[in-house]
Amino acid sequence: MTHRLLAFFAHPDDESFGLAGSIAKLAAQRIPTTLVCATRGEVGQISHPALATAENIGAVRERELRAAAQAMKLDRLILLDYRDSGMEGTDENHDPRAFVNQPAHEVVARLAQLIRQAQPSVVVTFDPQGGYGHPDHIAIHQHAVAAFHAAADPSYMPALGQPWQASRLFYNVIPRSRIALMRDQMATLGEDPSRFDRFAERAWPDEKVHLTVDVTGQFAAKWQALMCHRTQLGDEHLFRRIDVDTVQRIMGREHFALAWPEPTPDLRLETLFDGLTRGPQ
Repeated sequence: MTHRLLAFFAHPDDESFGLAGSIAKLAAQRIPTTLVCATRGEVGQISHPALATAENIGAVRERELRAAAQAMKLDRLILLDYRDSGMEGTDENHDPRAFVNQPAHEVVARLAQLIRQAQPSVVVTFDPQGGYGHPDHIAIHQHAVAAFHAAADPSYMPALGQPWQASRLFYNVIPRSRIALMRDQMATLGEDPSRFDRFAERAWPDEKVHLTVDVTGQFAAKWQALMCHRTQLGDEHLFRRIDVDTVQRIMGREHFALAWPEPTPDLRLETLFDGLTRGPQ
């Protein structure tokens, strides 16, 4: 089996914060990567009024995402055309167009079909908390996990294509140690670091991380991808106010937890494809 990666995320910039370095590393190894993004981030923040308006922010963020994809050397980008649901507790959560309000069976069928078409050896998505609890992050996690198993089930919607069992399902996670580093940087700037407390509550336990990928060699590509998302990383963003070397210390490693097959308690992997047999090209 040729190694392939398929990642499911919710918004433009999720991929750059999460696994841009890993995608760049796989690109150098000529391992195909596909990113599926559920929304265009239509209700995301706008860091400066010159960059976008409430009316065109979705189109602007799509352009930012496509630029980031080029920086990472992503092979294929798929947009699902759902609408951003907004942060937890906002009015946008109730918009009937919002991703969180779409029928689960319809979304799962779309994702399962994509898995059957792409035939990945590894699938990646958010953890059950969605990293920090964004409703769309949690929704794409739930739908992607359901689709991962549905795609392998011969009895599930045969019209969507031949069943495909990917070898691994990973969660791309934010470990508690990273939140602690970011909290320390806020304190160093002389600012109240308590804003990170809510992230710490949902962060992934370090002892349950099964794979840490060193992407310091790909940090230039990761940084370039992050900087493509200008509407989200304005001058007030933490990463714009600390030196790049410190950002690299925080973001130079990407973390994954194996969700399927069930990991052994002491499992530690070297790569996303560690131990998997690679077949003919």
